[in-house]
Amino acid sequence: MALAEKLLGWLERPIQLMLWAGVLAAFAMMLHVAADVTGRTVFGSPLAGTTEIVASWYMVAISFLPWAWLSKNDNHIAAGMFQHLGGPRFDFWVEVAAKIWTLVFLCVFVWQTCVQAIRQTALGEVWQAAGNFILIWPTRWILPIAGIVMMLYLVLRIIRDLLHHFRL
Repeated sequence: MALAEKLLGWLERPIQLMLWAGVLAAFAMMLHVAADVTGRTVFGSPLAGTTEIVASWYMVAISFLPWAWLSKNDNHIAAGMFQHLGGPRFDFWVEVAAKIWTLVFLCVFVWQTCVQAIRQTALGEVWQAAGNFILIWPTRWILPIAGIVMMLYLVLRIIRDLLHHFRL
């Protein structure tokens, strides 16, 4: 169990970095949109590519980078319809099953997003906005990276929980 705790501790730093990168993306998005609106209304000239940058860079980072932090803090959406049907042992196994199902989903998610990221990287994906090209392919890697970190966390958490459960 000490090894699982130690590995979970090592994941703490990347999880926090990803959370703060998401927070910074949200702040940058607010500044960017405010500058675009100001440019449009005050100067009659909006910033080119704001919509594309917001959709492809900021929103992706805001949506996916905090995933592992949400798992670490048990802040995901939860449906408590099975809670209180049994005792604490039943609740424990429902939690473990939910984490395992989440892992199954994440495996498929990471696999598919990784395939797409490789494909878009090879193509050098760009979006055209106002006669310029905006590099998009790097953001395709945010999804599999966020998924992998969350998967690692969940695997270690399941191991730790099971070891703790059977040790008592």
